Amino acid sequence: MARVVVDVMPKPEILDPQGKAVLGALPRLGFSGVTDVRQGKRFELEIAGEVTAEVLAEVEKMAETLLSNPVIENFAVHVEDDVTPAAGSPA
Repeated sequence: MARVVVDVMPKPEILDPQGKAVLGALPRLGFSGVTDVRQGKRFELEIAGEVTAEVLAEVEKMAETLLSNPVIENFAVHVEDDVTPAAGSPA
């Protein structure tokens, strides 16, 4: 089974109050060196079968019509090779 990931981020010209709140909280928690934070969304789609150009085109259509708001957000679609959970992620 393959995993296709859609990352959705606010467009650069759109204000990101959640990102600003995280940026303000980091120094108070002892973290330094971060100059900007943008908060977005990540969708992981498990795909049955092989990921073809047609499947990726379908996922892009999903991202454009449901997973993002194209007026204020950009999105990127990519295939994730390893579907095992990352360190620190719930299994």
